[in-house]
Amino acid sequence: MKKNYTLFISFIVALGGFLLGFDSAVISGTINGIRMYFNMSDWQLGFSVGCVIFGAMVGNIVSGPLSDKYGRKKVLLITSVLFTISAIWSALATTYITFVIARIIGGIGIGGAILIAPIYIAEVAPPKLRGSLVSLNQLNIVIGISLAYFSNYFLKDVNNESWRWMLGVEAFPAIIYFIALFTVPRSPRWLIQKLNLIKEARKILIKIGGEAHAQQTIEEVLRSVAKKVTKATLSDLFKSKMRVTIIIAFGIAFFQQITGINAIFYYAPTIFEQAGGSADSSFIQAIVVGLTNFIFTLIAIKLIDKLGRKPLLIIGTSAMTIALSLSTFSFYKATYKVNAVALSKVDDIQVRTALESLKDHVFESQTSFVNSVKPLLTSKQLYSFKRTELKNFISINATLVLIAILLYVAAFAISLGPVMWTLLSEIFPGNIKGIAISAVGFFNSLISFTVTQFFPWELTNIGPTMTFAIYAVLALLSLLFVYKFVVETKGKTLEEVQELLINA
Repeated sequence: MKKNYTLFISFIVALGGFLLGFDSAVISGTINGIRMYFNMSDWQLGFSVGCVIFGAMVGNIVSGPLSDKYGRKKVLLITSVLFTISAIWSALATTYITFVIARIIGGIGIGGAILIAPIYIAEVAPPKLRGSLVSLNQLNIVIGISLAYFSNYFLKDVNNESWRWMLGVEAFPAIIYFIALFTVPRSPRWLIQKLNLIKEARKILIKIGGEAHAQQTIEEVLRSVAKKVTKATLSDLFKSKMRVTIIIAFGIAFFQQITGINAIFYYAPTIFEQAGGSADSSFIQAIVVGLTNFIFTLIAIKLIDKLGRKPLLIIGTSAMTIALSLSTFSFYKATYKVNAVALSKVDDIQVRTALESLKDHVFESQTSFVNSVKPLLTSKQLYSFKRTELKNFISINATLVLIAILLYVAAFAISLGPVMWTLLSEIFPGNIKGIAISAVGFFNSLISFTVTQFFPWELTNIGPTMTFAIYAVLALLSLLFVYKFVVETKGKTLEEVQELLINA
């Protein structure tokens, strides 16, 4: 087995994951800057952050069918161009509308890269390496997230509009990705299934695993093609023989996002500020989050083909439930103290003067504090106070919050993060894989968009305690789903996995 060549082409393709991760996380450092520059409300902020996922839905819908028709490699080249355009345009935007359009363009790139890169890698990887190599895409996502946090930290003081530099720097790796893609071949399985180019596919497969591997793969793919009577359509997904596959795919796609991972990545500095941290410390803590994500993704890659997909999911979702419960407990036990130091941090003089009557009071919950403040302020002042000033009064075990968030990220990184995409690349038949993963990816992005859209509103209106409590319950439900429905695919060929699910 020529492992080095397979690793090389898989790594190049997985660089799309790097751009995806960078694009997803870089917005976290720009929140305050774009909110002030474009004068955004909570809903506008939520949409400007989440619209990238809205774009990803479009990418999800079109990338699968396009990759089936024109090839995986061509679609990945298009995504690199979209990332470049988005980075430059969003950095230069002067209106809210143009900023959102630029973000949506990047989202289309995300929607394509997150679906097609795992498909390509799964189609070139030998069974014994497939889980690890597909997880390279997730590894690159977390590297992108980590470097985005580092980049934000070092660029945050460039000038009064440092958010432009944070967003624009992504253009450089996007251009590198575009160039690097020309060094990888087309998917051999796609060449056989769609173009019947067996000779060209054989050459690629020999470079990947030698003569025996090439012959075995070609025979398996041809047998699979022979079983296909009609062209696959979306309606084929809902045939009775696909029932188990659909339950696993849509279930795991739902729980991967509904448990709040993108709320953490997109709003990491905001969350740490909610726990009383300064702007500088919140950026540093976000970097720690990114590094934790990276380290535990490496662990997942090491274990996914040894321990298996389902055990990792059970371990990870269990730990996520514990972590989110800890975070809920931390905010539940927080108190709010009105003292001279806290009051001095309030920028609005009228609000500060109004709050003087509460000086030296200690409130046992955010709700009781807000209810006491409400009669003292206008509705507009109260709204602004909850968004930007409330964090100045909190007294909380910030260390426990940090530990809980890091545990949550680590647990996600060894389970739902990499394992979902590995499973999706394995469980669908080759003739319908593009359409199927587009549908599931669209659903996954829709859930992610919902989470990121509502998160700023949740923090302002129901508070962090209830927000994290909701996520904790959903994490517990994800554990129960994995235990009951997910099947193990470790060590099986793609054709064997499909036989297993159809007969389940």
